[in-house]
Amino acid sequence: MTIKWVQQDPLVLNGEPFCYGSRLTVRQLLELRASGYDLTRILTDHPELRTLGVAAAYVYAAADRERYAEFIETDGSLAGPGYTATEAEGLPVQYRVPGIVVKSAASAA
Repeated sequence: MTIKWVQQDPLVLNGEPFCYGSRLTVRQLLELRASGYDLTRILTDHPELRTLGVAAAYVYAAADRERYAEFIETDGSLAGPGYTATEAEGLPVQYRVPGIVVKSAASAA
């Protein structure tokens, strides 16, 4: 079975895209990240989430830059801390996107 990690249903959360298995929207995840929450803190506070699901939400947001423009930095990365290289090791290639999922070199410095 393939899981669609980000789902959208007009009858759930007023159609706002949300993470599979939770009632946490992509926007809420981006707000947490922009507020300085790293992956460990997000997963601790929301144990229903999965590492892959959070990465999928970040990639989803990057693909819809107009909708999530307030979370996109001028260099094209997402605001806030991303995954460390170690946290991203187990992710499929399509989710190891520098600046979107994985901390960019500029933000890691």
